[in-house]
Amino acid sequence: MSEITSFSQLALPEQFLSVLKELGYESPTPIQAKAIPLLMEGRDLIGQAQTGTGKTGAFALPLLARLDLKRKPPQVLVLTPTRELAIQVAEAFQTYARKLHGFHVLPVYGGQGYSLQLKGLGRGAHVIVGTPGRILDHLRRGSLKIDQLNAIVLDEADEMLRMGFIDDVEQIISGAPKTCQMAMFSATMPVPIRRIAKRYLKDPGEIKIASRTTTVESVEQRYILLNDNQKLDALTRLLEVKEYDGVLIFVRTKSATTEVAEKLEARGFAVSPLNGDMSQAQREKAVLHLKERKLDIVVATDVAARGLDVERLSLVINFDIPHSTEPYVHRIGRTGRAGRVGKAILFATPREKGMLRSIEHATNQKIEPMRLPSTRELAQRRAELFKERLLHTLANQSLDFFREYLEVLKQELNMPVKDLAPVLLYLAQKDKPLQVEGNMHEPKPLKRPEPAREITSKKFERQDRDRNRDRDKDRDRDKDKDRDRDRGRDRDKDKTKEDRHKDKGKVKDKKRGHDNAIKFDRYRLEVGKKHNVKVSDIVGAIVNEAEIESQFIGDIRLYDDYSTIELPEGMPKEIFQHLKKLHVRQKKLNLSLI
Repeated sequence: MSEITSFSQLALPEQFLSVLKELGYESPTPIQAKAIPLLMEGRDLIGQAQTGTGKTGAFALPLLARLDLKRKPPQVLVLTPTRELAIQVAEAFQTYARKLHGFHVLPVYGGQGYSLQLKGLGRGAHVIVGTPGRILDHLRRGSLKIDQLNAIVLDEADEMLRMGFIDDVEQIISGAPKTCQMAMFSATMPVPIRRIAKRYLKDPGEIKIASRTTTVESVEQRYILLNDNQKLDALTRLLEVKEYDGVLIFVRTKSATTEVAEKLEARGFAVSPLNGDMSQAQREKAVLHLKERKLDIVVATDVAARGLDVERLSLVINFDIPHSTEPYVHRIGRTGRAGRVGKAILFATPREKGMLRSIEHATNQKIEPMRLPSTRELAQRRAELFKERLLHTLANQSLDFFREYLEVLKQELNMPVKDLAPVLLYLAQKDKPLQVEGNMHEPKPLKRPEPAREITSKKFERQDRDRNRDRDKDRDRDKDKDRDRDRGRDRDKDKTKEDRHKDKGKVKDKKRGHDNAIKFDRYRLEVGKKHNVKVSDIVGAIVNEAEIESQFIGDIRLYDDYSTIELPEGMPKEIFQHLKKLHVRQKKLNLSLI
């Protein structure tokens, strides 16, 4: 088969080709070139690809092309490990289907109220994109039916395995029609994923795409650790002190593109927002002005910037860190083109350290900390630019009127030039003061843990035995001091058969590795076995709501009416309060420190 270099070679309907052209996509990525023909034929597929390879388009476009818009029941179900990815995939489907009149896609995930999702399911959606836990909840409620599905996609299957969702995934798949087309995408293929593929996929085509490391390797990556309220000042300082050509700034929301662009424009920068609420003509105009150097900066969302290819882009700034690693790779790939070295700067808050490490893992590169330009450097830069403006004005501007007016001011105010000049200088530089006050805090490099190593349940049991032995010694030395506590520990030591059976509720997810250097606090959760809660429900809630990566979640034990969990020591107060209010299986966690 000849090499595919154009989307027109993939037998996609004309409306999709038109959309791709509007988005600026010139040619399919390798996984798109190989996966789209197979999925268009109705074949099952195993796609092994790293983040940043364009896999969302690889399954969204062919499945959209095969939809029957007259049918109301869901025809495509996409399972993702996180709500952020669910939203991103749903937005991609909506973008590709912008010329399919009457098309509906619905993201379904935990952390969002049921009423909105129930309304969307009642109205009908051709494509459902969701996390396994919430999808399973709707199946049990009867609010979602998958008996008429045409296709199921498992996106980032290995991540769902790592987060403990794989049992839920299998339960969902088993309820779909046997004739359902299946596509599985995963960066790695561990044994459990291979087992699912063998059990549920029928004669699948297999595609393996190498990681897009070359793009990443051509980009110099740095991060700055700061708080949310420092981002704008940090951004302004970077853009003022350092000289860059074209700059692309990424934010998470459409409203943020406008807000950040307006604030930068007020500071004297040539900037434009780029978002999905703008008309196609407005977006094309912004990109053209960037190419023609009428603009220096564009503030964009991930979706709006897809397909953007401007050679002069020398810097990408991640003003908001993305919710997953794939958008990050796409973002920084906008610079470092044509053999040049690009630069990428990431703003990260202390709460986002886990995502920073995930990005490093996905790109197989360490992102180094970066120092913000100092107040002195900013003042020097402003002084240099002010002198350049002054000399340019002196050489190119007729100043006779102003010389005469200066004489008038001297006489009217009875003020010599040596006193008048500083006042005029002050007024001229007022928008960008040459005398810069204060200094932003210097970010401290993150402490980087050693490579994560698996801590099995046996290790926890051994640690528990050691702790129990030490307590026994203390108890023997001081029995009379705390008799009630002694009796409680004796009961722990001499457990009945029933108690030991309960201890089987202690579950350690061996799929998650842990850093030996991590110190944990133990918490109690007011949900347990009688609430039909599972380890995957708890892990998913913590990962999605607290932004704590699953590998930083320790021992989890399930009991009849409560559970315990180990989380990194020193949890911030705002995260603790948020988790207390969180619901799992419609039951409030009411988190408390043990």
